[in-house]
Amino acid sequence: MKKPRLAAIEYIRGISMLGVVGIHVGAAYLGQHVTPETVANPHIVALLEIFTRFSVPIFFFISAFGLFYNLDLVKPFVYKDFLKRRYKAVVVPYVVWSLFYIVHYCLLWHDYNPLRPMKILYALFFGLGNYQLYFMVLLIWFYLMMPVWVWAVKRLNKSRLVLLLALQVGINYFLCFMWNPAMPENTILQKFLIYRLNYWVIYYVFIFLLGGYLAVHMDEFMAFMEKYRSKIVAFFWLTMASHLGYYYYLLYVRGYTPLEGVGTAHQLAPTGVIYTLGASVFFFTIFTLWRLPEFLRPVFGLLGKHSYFMYLAHPIALTYFGFLFEDMGVLLNVPMTVVFYLLAVGATLLLAIGMRKLGERIPVINKATIGVYPRK
Repeated sequence: MKKPRLAAIEYIRGISMLGVVGIHVGAAYLGQHVTPETVANPHIVALLEIFTRFSVPIFFFISAFGLFYNLDLVKPFVYKDFLKRRYKAVVVPYVVWSLFYIVHYCLLWHDYNPLRPMKILYALFFGLGNYQLYFMVLLIWFYLMMPVWVWAVKRLNKSRLVLLLALQVGINYFLCFMWNPAMPENTILQKFLIYRLNYWVIYYVFIFLLGGYLAVHMDEFMAFMEKYRSKIVAFFWLTMASHLGYYYYLLYVRGYTPLEGVGTAHQLAPTGVIYTLGASVFFFTIFTLWRLPEFLRPVFGLLGKHSYFMYLAHPIALTYFGFLFEDMGVLLNVPMTVVFYLLAVGATLLLAIGMRKLGERIPVINKATIGVYPRK
């Protein structure tokens, strides 16, 4: 029996996509404020780069939730069928978008060296076609290891989840802040170490398994949300304040620049891991238990429906709006950064809607770009 659809998953996808665009707009803003003459505003950086840091890992949470929600753990897990479905939904769009970006930038910069076959394979393996595509590589590795996650979710309980969270914080802290591996030059090992964030799933195991565990125990999760909704909200605000506080501590106590602060107070830092946990449960709770105002439902629904395409395509808007601002001599100060963000989101949403409708007439478009196939 198929379980009821959960609007919360779609709404969280939309929220996360908005956060990812914010992170990349923040990177563009920081790129123009790296000299003493153009000091970055730390508060707009906090909004775009720190507040949004749950956006990438929460995608792993809802991906696992969606996978396990309709998975019957009593029945044997058919790995072959699972990979076939994920291949259509993720691998094909990943390859299509990677090739699109590689060709696009070759034409844009008149540099055709990346079109060499080995260069293309190298870019596809590490997710280097464009800066947002590394997430797709990580997701593919999670899918390839799905039998491991099925085995783990079957054996998880609350105490083991707490232990796993502690291990995740410790492992991430060690790998991000203590471990400094030697980089042997001009070797394949060097590439694997440089781009380890693009394929080491170990950084996100807890949040992925948490999504799977809560999906399998949905009735218990619902009861938990109903009983502790006020505490869930308080925990979210506390974790967000802690993560922002860590960023401001780095700036005003340790003397970091905003760019250095962003590079330290990221989603893999201890405060970032806990903040992701708080955000995941918080957004699921408010989108499940609290009735959204009628005018917001279609907005979140629309963003959620087109979040996949928008995630994959938004760098196009950022690139060309960036060119437009540059030609007009517009510097990304705080107000113009907000305009830049809104333009990127609006243009990408319109493009996503248009391409989706075109793909309904020409199915290969939706198949190639977002892995959506016509219903039989």
